[in-house]
Amino acid sequence: MSFKSQVTGFQRNFWIANIMEMFERLAFFSVRAVLPLWMIATADKHGLGLTFTEKGLIFGVWAACQSLIPMLSGSFANYLGYRKSLYIAFTTNVFGYILMANAAGFWSMMVAGIAVGTGTAIFKPPIQGTVASSVTEENSSVGYGIFYWVVNIGGLLAPIMASTLRGNDTDGYTWSYVFYAAAIVTALNYIPATFFFKEPDKLKATKSAKDALNDTWTALKDKDFMIFLLIFSGFWLMFMQLWDLYPNFIDQWTDSRALAKILPSFMTDNGSVKAEQFININSLCIVLFVVPWSVVTGKFPRLVAITAGICLTTIAFFCAGITMAGVVTAICIAFFSLGEMTCSPKFSEYIGVNAPADKKALYMGLSNIPFAVGWIVGNVVSGPLYDAFANKLQITKQYLLEVKKVPLETLVKVVDDYKAANPDGLLPETIAKMNIDTFDFFPYFQELTGLDKYAANQLLWDAYAPWKIWIVLSSFGVLSIAAMLLYNRHKSKINAKQA
Repeated sequence: MSFKSQVTGFQRNFWIANIMEMFERLAFFSVRAVLPLWMIATADKHGLGLTFTEKGLIFGVWAACQSLIPMLSGSFANYLGYRKSLYIAFTTNVFGYILMANAAGFWSMMVAGIAVGTGTAIFKPPIQGTVASSVTEENSSVGYGIFYWVVNIGGLLAPIMASTLRGNDTDGYTWSYVFYAAAIVTALNYIPATFFFKEPDKLKATKSAKDALNDTWTALKDKDFMIFLLIFSGFWLMFMQLWDLYPNFIDQWTDSRALAKILPSFMTDNGSVKAEQFININSLCIVLFVVPWSVVTGKFPRLVAITAGICLTTIAFFCAGITMAGVVTAICIAFFSLGEMTCSPKFSEYIGVNAPADKKALYMGLSNIPFAVGWIVGNVVSGPLYDAFANKLQITKQYLLEVKKVPLETLVKVVDDYKAANPDGLLPETIAKMNIDTFDFFPYFQELTGLDKYAANQLLWDAYAPWKIWIVLSSFGVLSIAAMLLYNRHKSKINAKQA
């Protein structure tokens, strides 16, 4: 069957599902592109002013909702119907994004994160089910390829939209515009869902709920399968920290002024490249290279490709964290993306090929477990780790107190003087949030040392080595590599005996 005939053979629902997926991803990733920055940003930058530990806890709970609820929401969608499930998902996400725009602290942001995580979890099963029911054996490969492409197109456009809307230091920060825009984009999905989406034909149930639970329990007792999933969780830990933590590291430590000179102004802030544009290199690489690169990786055994991919992502992940150079950072993210394209598709392929013939859908559903483990553990570990060893806000204050011997009373006076003068015209409730623990002393540090921001950053970098946190986080990748090599050896011995 020719490519043209495959594409023209898709049902209308296939294209409607892709449209809704594109809008949902555009909204979701536009928020995720700037959320780590806004949650940590100090009051003078109109940020939420949370600690990295608090941010990590929010992302951890969010991860649990988004990753684990689909195990139940899939059955819920089949019972209630896809259209009604989509309505619930859209409404939940719109509520979550609006709540984010008005969040004032830890708990309101936690509720907003739970809402978006839950809405996203409810959205996925009916969309994936629609795509599955809209393709045939002959065009399924092309169909899923198009679907994966659309996901990354949304991921590519989202940071661009977010950068345009969130403002900058010169003109003022307008973070809430990103969240309101995400709510509007999500609400647009009501149109195709209401007027163009057709409820797929009900599939006749072949197993009782009891049998389905027994099959799930049997799969969970598959020792080799569960070990493989646990090993791969190290990759997902690194991948999600690229989105959840690395933007903050870039924002605080990376010197990207050389790159900023050649980029459009909406991609820069105060002479530096906006952090979300660095992360967007990941989506750009996938959109451009995933198809030709899949031809290359197809020539290698699956476990070999998976191990090589994790190895490449681990090296790139570590190297990205030990440098302040913006150009090196960009190159490392590109190589990280290459590693992702090497191992992530092969991971799904390996599970699909090796799952029992009558349980492939079940095994593919459980393949979400390492994503959940990696995302949750990564944020629980990285938040306190960053607060303790890499948070420039705390490091600057620490240097002033310990090295410059500035009295604590002087720092308190700096905060009080700023609040009294209010040079940035902040709202009274924003001023009220400022204290010695949440105030950004970096401008005062520059004034005291007579250094520009780049030299001041270098001084703090040399004094406290914030890059060392990436040794800890990269170690999860190293453990995954070692475990995958042992797993590969184990499977080779089994295959040799069966030959």
